[in-house]
Amino acid sequence: MGKWASAQNGDEQTQENSHYAQVIQSETFKELLRKKRAFILPSSIFFFVFYFTLPILTSYFTVLNQPAFGAISWAWVFAFAQFIMTWGLCILYTKRAEQFDKLVDKIKQETGGRG
Repeated sequence: MGKWASAQNGDEQTQENSHYAQVIQSETFKELLRKKRAFILPSSIFFFVFYFTLPILTSYFTVLNQPAFGAISWAWVFAFAQFIMTWGLCILYTKRAEQFDKLVDKIKQETGGRG
């Protein structure tokens, strides 16, 4: 049983490697990676810059201490804007993920429907 199971596992592994190579060499897969990278990298950079701007500005500068609306300072406005920005990015990613899923389905069709 040991030799037969080992040979069978080796054949399955070879098939999996062949399928993987087929997937990563497809133009649709490369397009998927390009589109994901084009979305995720800029949005992540924007998120981190926007997120860390508040603690940096409140720690080292007084620009956000100025009143914006009555007793509400710009620091509170900026902090509230971070919630809106986070929700906005989540909604935007959810919409974009639908396009990514369509590309994944296309890749599955091109490569024989294996997951």
